[in-house]
Amino acid sequence: MAKGSFFRYSTIALGMVVLVAIFFVYKYSQPEHKAMLPYYGPEGTNGEPHYVSPFSLLDQDSTTITKNAYKDKIFVADFFFTTCQGICPLMSEQMLRVYHTFENNNDVMFLSHTVDPGHDRPYVLKGYAERRGVDARHWHFVTGDKKEIYDLARYSYMVDASEGDGGPTDFVHTDNFALVDREGRIRGYYDGTDSVDVNKLIGDINILLQE
Repeated sequence: MAKGSFFRYSTIALGMVVLVAIFFVYKYSQPEHKAMLPYYGPEGTNGEPHYVSPFSLLDQDSTTITKNAYKDKIFVADFFFTTCQGICPLMSEQMLRVYHTFENNNDVMFLSHTVDPGHDRPYVLKGYAERRGVDARHWHFVTGDKKEIYDLARYSYMVDASEGDGGPTDFVHTDNFALVDREGRIRGYYDGTDSVDVNKLIGDINILLQE
């Protein structure tokens, strides 16, 4: 091969090596793309995001639980009642599956509101929680004023679209789980009776843990 041809081909080969090197440096120096979850709820008049409302309820240990107990935590909220023989047992089974996935992660908590506070007093909720073997530090079963709980379901977590005043004949029954981020914003809704949808919930919690 002539000396000039060898030099020309060597230059081309070197240029290709440089281009490939630049490509890989660019590719792996870019920040990793992370999945993002949407935000749910109506914006305020000035575009403020929707947050879960403050609350004050009693848990299974008769301890007052407020929104502050979930400060800087990712949590899953639902609404149930202990004597339910319809969707609640299946919801409980699915929520337990999520709980066991994250029970050793102190950044993830759970909040279950009874929609039958007249019957589900703290001692009833305590027996319900103990039968499921859950840690009260990570999962609060709460009761309290019926109107407050129903307003939370309808206007704070927005898991129920019905209308009512929280009176004696009013009743909320929903299979929705709501996923709330560390700032108190709703980031997802899931059918608590559907194992596939609950698998998505587990995946979305892992996404929030990376935010």
